[in-house]
Amino acid sequence: MNTPTTGPRNRRPSWYEIRLQGRLDPRWATRFDGMTLTTESDGTTLLQGPVVDQAALHGLLHRLRDVGLPLVSVARVETGPPEVDPTTPQPRTPDDAEPGD
Repeated sequence: MNTPTTGPRNRRPSWYEIRLQGRLDPRWATRFDGMTLTTESDGTTLLQGPVVDQAALHGLLHRLRDVGLPLVSVARVETGPPEVDPTTPQPRTPDDAEPGD
């Protein structure tokens, strides 16, 4: 029997931005795994937040489908600097200079 691999267990959740056509009250955030809901001036609602894996993303999209607002876009986005191994020396920048350097 083959066992599927899921990749490294230490991975950070991916950050997603999901846009819906129409306005969704921010109180709905609890139904969407605590994602941030923002109503935009163009009449859309933007959901932003971490999604742990593809199964969680599909579950989130199923819940959004049940709301009945048209889905405009789903985008995985990069947030913040990439994780850095703290044991790896990093190059210094002019902003890192200490007084007297």
